[in-house]
Amino acid sequence: MMNYILEILPALLDGALMTLKVFIFTLLGSIPLGIIVAFALQTNFKPLTFLIHLYIWLMRGTPLLLQLIFVFYGLPLIGVVFERYDAALFAFILNYAAYFAEIFRGGIQSIPEGQYEAAKVLRLTRFQTVSRIILPQVIKIVLPSIGNEVINLVKDTSLIYVLGLGDLLRAGKIAMSRDVSLLPLVLVGIIYLLLTAVLTLASKKLEKHYQYYK
Repeated sequence: MMNYILEILPALLDGALMTLKVFIFTLLGSIPLGIIVAFALQTNFKPLTFLIHLYIWLMRGTPLLLQLIFVFYGLPLIGVVFERYDAALFAFILNYAAYFAEIFRGGIQSIPEGQYEAAKVLRLTRFQTVSRIILPQVIKIVLPSIGNEVINLVKDTSLIYVLGLGDLLRAGKIAMSRDVSLLPLVLVGIIYLLLTAVLTLASKKLEKHYQYYK
């Protein structure tokens, strides 16, 4: 059995690398975008907030799998063509940015109005108020929810198989079909568990780091 594991492990690790690439670049794109969208929702410009609410409703109200299929197979019908990997990233970033925006919106709204008034008294600019006073507190508040979404993202990356990308799950399914064995899927499950365990520990450490804002 060990020989078989060593035989299929390189293919599974290659798939895990693709999974990690999608995961990392989705986070790098969706969290900043989610923060921007959340603060944009605080404006009084009704057309903008309407469009943002519509975007969030569409992203949260339709399955991510459908969004992946629409981006890669649907958009070319109107002349917008993505490579498989780019299509996956585009769909994932838009989807997760909507979820992160709602999480950050809740955190922003939980900050007392007095914090903004105190910043005005100190003559801080809007950017300084947000970056130095509001955002650090918001991050501390939303970290548990962000951590849950990050773990969900690891598992959701398995959906990119629909675009034909060689992720971890696809590598496991190929090995299972070829060798008629459940062991590849067991190994896939173990790798996912290891990834989520590492992310859970990292999330806990971040939460502990931000405890000084209590």
